[in-house]
Amino acid sequence: MRTALLLLALLALPVRTTRPKLALPIRPNSEPLPPGGATGCAFGGRFYALEETWHPDLGEPFGVMRCVICHCETQRNRRGKPVGKVNCKNMKQDCPVPTCPRATLLPGHCCHTCPKALPGAPEKSYKPPFDTFEYFQDKEDELDKPYNDRSYLSSEGSARDDARTEFVALLTSGPEPWHPTSSAVAKARFTLLRSYLLFSISYERLGRPSRVRFSDPEGTVLFEHPVQKSAAPEDGMLCGMWRTVSKANIQLLRADELRVSLVTRAQPSGEVHGHILKHRALFAETFGAILTSSDPVHLGAGGMAMLTLSDTENNLHFILMARGLLEPGAEESPWVPLRVRILHQGQTLREAHANITMEDPDFAEVLSDLSAHELQWLAQGQLRIVADTQGRHPRQLEGTITARRSCDTIQSVLCGADALQPTKTGAVGSAKLALHENGTLEYQVRVVGTASEVVGVTLETKPRRKNRRNVLFDMTPSYRAGWLKECGTAQRRDVHMLLQNELFLNVATKDWAEGELRGQVISLPYSGLLARYTEMPVPLAGQLVSPPVSSGAGGHAWLSLDEHCHLHYEIVVAGLGRPADGTVSAQLHGVAELGEMGTRPHLHKRMLKGFYGTEAQGVVKDLDAELLQHLAQGTAFLQVSTKAHPRGEMRGWVHIPNRCQPGGARLSTGEAELSEGPKGRNVEQLKKDPNSCFFEGQHHAHGTRWAPDYDKKCSICSCQKRTVICDPILCQPLNCTRQVHPEELCCPICEEKKMEQEELKLERARDTSEGCYFDGDKTWRGSGTRWHPVVPPFGLIKCAICTCKGTTGEVHCEKVQCRLTCANPVRVSPSDCCKQCPAPEKSIPELTDGMQADGPRACRFGRRWYLNNESWHPSVPPFGEMKCILCWCVSGETHCQRQECPPDACASPTRRDNPCCAKCRAPDAPSEKMYEATAEAWSR
Repeated sequence: MRTALLLLALLALPVRTTRPKLALPIRPNSEPLPPGGATGCAFGGRFYALEETWHPDLGEPFGVMRCVICHCETQRNRRGKPVGKVNCKNMKQDCPVPTCPRATLLPGHCCHTCPKALPGAPEKSYKPPFDTFEYFQDKEDELDKPYNDRSYLSSEGSARDDARTEFVALLTSGPEPWHPTSSAVAKARFTLLRSYLLFSISYERLGRPSRVRFSDPEGTVLFEHPVQKSAAPEDGMLCGMWRTVSKANIQLLRADELRVSLVTRAQPSGEVHGHILKHRALFAETFGAILTSSDPVHLGAGGMAMLTLSDTENNLHFILMARGLLEPGAEESPWVPLRVRILHQGQTLREAHANITMEDPDFAEVLSDLSAHELQWLAQGQLRIVADTQGRHPRQLEGTITARRSCDTIQSVLCGADALQPTKTGAVGSAKLALHENGTLEYQVRVVGTASEVVGVTLETKPRRKNRRNVLFDMTPSYRAGWLKECGTAQRRDVHMLLQNELFLNVATKDWAEGELRGQVISLPYSGLLARYTEMPVPLAGQLVSPPVSSGAGGHAWLSLDEHCHLHYEIVVAGLGRPADGTVSAQLHGVAELGEMGTRPHLHKRMLKGFYGTEAQGVVKDLDAELLQHLAQGTAFLQVSTKAHPRGEMRGWVHIPNRCQPGGARLSTGEAELSEGPKGRNVEQLKKDPNSCFFEGQHHAHGTRWAPDYDKKCSICSCQKRTVICDPILCQPLNCTRQVHPEELCCPICEEKKMEQEELKLERARDTSEGCYFDGDKTWRGSGTRWHPVVPPFGLIKCAICTCKGTTGEVHCEKVQCRLTCANPVRVSPSDCCKQCPAPEKSIPELTDGMQADGPRACRFGRRWYLNNESWHPSVPPFGEMKCILCWCVSGETHCQRQECPPDACASPTRRDNPCCAKCRAPDAPSEKMYEATAEAWSR
């Protein structure tokens, strides 16, 4: 599942579109510094991590060299520290010879390929992560087809679809040669989701950590995550996220070479440490335990157990990982007997024996045929696991077995499309569940917009045959006026099925006895949004749209305002755009927007994000004052629109009490900086922040914007990770006859009456769904409107023209086409978009001695000199002669330009064989639209 930002500025611009050069008040004197002190390579004004590869961009007119691959190689300096060195290689000679007569060169590729032999993405074979588990057995053939089971998503399927990889680490104070100093133990679970590393850490006998530190095998700190007090759902846990992990660090992670440490005030170097490993038991784990030493004198000893139940039989599988059980350097047999016991109230229920060594201290076992009482005690957290060794140095570790602890949120969206018999009533159900260590399961369910009275709310498993629903828990007696709050005790296998995404919530009504709404209970990965733990989500239903929409889709969302009045949101939807065959569609599923009710409801509507899957999340930092007031009054709404319902398919009312006012903790119209009063960030905290900026005698937080002292009206500065970027404000042309220029503003504006007429005209265009919202200048445009886009902080882009396609609401931007009649045009001013033909110069005879000649000067390019008006193809090592680039000398100045290919190059027989233009597609070749599906969005 992928999410994508909607209305990205200049999304459809060609790759070679140039940005206007801005005069910055601060210019670097050397190559850019690596982020966070990391080692790597600087190339072309960008920083690359070690072992990272890229195609070099030589700038205009050369562009990106697709046939050249550069690699940041790791080398060692005199002190033994890793440093980076750039090595580039030309891959053109490595291209395979095409087997077809009409090979084509696809955009962004180096080698020619045959149109009919486009390689598809190979399917990855999936290997069960735990060979002794019977959990992953397919039972699809037992289902009765008239029931709708398209909503079922197993934990195995979700892991493959989202390309997630699970890791684990056991943290103790003595895994290395240094002397152990603590009896603390921690267990850390990691999920690599694209370039994000999410982690949930549980710990015992440890004070509140201050930081989570990641380092390489040499001890170099790669990343540190500060621990917040309220960033965990329960005590003894901490949650966090490492955003945008580099490729080199991902390689260390996959190679089991990444270390993690918990830093406390008592131990600034890290109190507990451990290697991050990929383990086969992680995927199936539903129960776990942290084992600490029974004798507090034994420092550095600890362990963890990962457990799960079989799918068909009552067998308990577990793996025990321990550190410090064996005494290093003991003069005795390398094999040490290990005994593992399962206890209930001090009484031994099960016992297993094995021999372990220092090299292989882990232990795996299967306890078969658990009784009903043992299953109940397991679900309620009443069992303990004890591991002890025998011999000259006996040691013992013990811990309580509980349900798997995680920072994920257990939730469910109930919609009609996922019901056993699909419905389209515009209703929705929203649920959040919390599982506690003692087996207590807390339910919170809200139902909105049902066609008739609710007669049943049940927790169920997947049906095995027609008319045989398996109800685990009936919560109907607790349902009152659309709300349900229940607290029950998990029974036997309930916890296992809940954590494996095998349970469903079903809402039955008078008109739909089998269920009008249904949703799968799924764990939502940690995202950093604290509102998940404290608030119920806002339900999104079709019945709340004006006018109501009878849709089978539904959703819910969490929203919150931080201390800077930035709006954080996370949206989950179900039942949108899912084809009957269950395949994943790459078409844009929905668009989320924020608005308010009133006489002019579209005046302050704000587009949030477009998304392709079932989730969307983000942050909005520049909400206007009116929309913030509507959030405080409860008159704002969150709406999701789709291609089938462009005016809204589901909506929910949002109420966020706040005191965000103009001039307070938000950006004003003059782009003043965020005001940080007594409750704002302390100056000392900003000084310690590695990403803060110091400019004009003041510290600024990362991501803030302000008007600099040297130009309060017509400049805007921003802090981006220790770098201050200041840009002038470019005034866009006004579409009005009478303009006024207020003293407090940099740019002129239209008169008030004219502005009101323009707003009414745009509002009428929006009401008829014939308009576009452009995120660059946050304005609506009428259908067919053409304009030069405004992209903050760059301002007006004169080299591009955007067009509003009213039928689809799509904004299409393209580069301005400059028509010239001369061979060697020149750019008169750096701010000009198009070059101009120079005035014809008089022919001056060239002198043999260029240094003493009175005529036009010669040009030096590389190591050669060229006479005035002489042209040549440049040679750029190691790439060789650039035959598609033409350079010429004009009075001592060298000008170069790439040969332009007109759009009708394929229609012209004379240009069809031009080697500098892309090969024309064969008549039977597939359309290029298959390579640009994401850019089309809703145009299909």
